Amino acid sequence: MRIDLHAHSSASDGTDSPAELLGNALAAGLDVVALTDHDTVSGYAEAIAALDDRPLAGSGLTLVTGAELSCVVDGISMHLLAYLFDPEEPEFARERELVHTDRFRRAEAMVERCRVLGAPITWEQVRRIAGTGAVGRPHVASALVEAGVVADIDSAFTGQWLANGGRADVRKHELDPFAAVRMVRAAGGVPVFAHPGAIKRGRTVSEQVITELAAAGLGGLEVDHIDHDEPTRARLRDLAAGLGLLATGSSDYHGDRKAVRLGANTTAPEVYQALVAQATGAKPRTA
Repeated sequence: MRIDLHAHSSASDGTDSPAELLGNALAAGLDVVALTDHDTVSGYAEAIAALDDRPLAGSGLTLVTGAELSCVVDGISMHLLAYLFDPEEPEFARERELVHTDRFRRAEAMVERCRVLGAPITWEQVRRIAGTGAVGRPHVASALVEAGVVADIDSAFTGQWLANGGRADVRKHELDPFAAVRMVRAAGGVPVFAHPGAIKRGRTVSEQVITELAAAGLGGLEVDHIDHDEPTRARLRDLAAGLGLLATGSSDYHGDRKAVRLGANTTAPEVYQALVAQATGAKPRTA
């Protein structure tokens, strides 16, 4: 089995619609793919419906519903992947909506900062790029590329522009990760720390914090990720084993917005099965 547990659609900052994402997962030879848009479940309905339509119907492709939650601890931003939770659980749904809504305020403020810094971009341009999805930094980055300010998306994520703490960065509403872990578990889901060693994104949380999150109910660490080199993967795998956490792998696919492809990193079948066994809020769906 080829299992990719981290992918984004146009419901947040990916370029594929949820249905296109599943079609591309099938074409990439995946058996299981997780839809993990930022702070939203708005892509679920389209993705679930697509399982019953051609070309997916009868293909055997399995969809894992999830989300990637924006969190902050000790002033350090981090992301928490939440899998197979009940999207209707009231407290968790309310908190996701707060984070999701604040993305618009933040993005508009970043556009204004970019303009002050001399970038000829507009809020209307960023909204056009985002379409119906949740507006985020990648959409502002795409606008900077369109305007010829930077050469590519990665070049926008530097201290000169949109990186954490960069000249045009604006803080957003983020969850406390300990509260997020509790809410995910209360909604029957399984929380996994996304790319915990991605130092090129900025400061990373300490192993002490990861240890405390494990005690609070964290289910796993995303070990195999494009932003982790081999020494980092080895360290995180050992840390996960020592804490009794699952060690997952995934692409963090964003369609054409990033170069990484579906299935670039994958999760072992036995790890996937253990993750599903922990979930009580929802079950995977198979075409």
